[in-house]
Amino acid sequence: MKELDVKQENERKKEYLDGYRKCVRQLDRLNEELSEIRINKMFPSLIQDGMPHAHTTTDLSGYAARIDKIGRKIVKARYQKINKLKNIRDRIERMSDENEKDVLFYRYIKGMKWEEIAVKMMYTYRNVTKIHGRALKNFQI
Repeated sequence: MKELDVKQENERKKEYLDGYRKCVRQLDRLNEELSEIRINKMFPSLIQDGMPHAHTTTDLSGYAARIDKIGRKIVKARYQKINKLKNIRDRIERMSDENEKDVLFYRYIKGMKWEEIAVKMMYTYRNVTKIHGRALKNFQI
């Protein structure tokens, strides 16, 4: 395999492995949006968007519809997150080298930084990045 092909393949694998963390971030954003909608409904005077807002509105249908819509998005995002986690963990567990499994798990599932992984595994930063390179080579999508 050419060096460019190997780099492209590794990038594709990293993108796949990053999928779980992306699901986590998406779910966090949706939960924050839901919280903001609830806070803005409870404390309408706190809305700081520069636009005039009525202070005597009592119709809750728009509010309920927004809450319902985001709630459905959250359920869907949770389901996607669980499936992505299961798929990635299953593929990591199929690998034979325990160090490679650990590096991929800590990096892509736990979201740890390279330095944190090195400390956790009691290796140098350089050794961890070498293990990561081997792990990507051996990881199968």
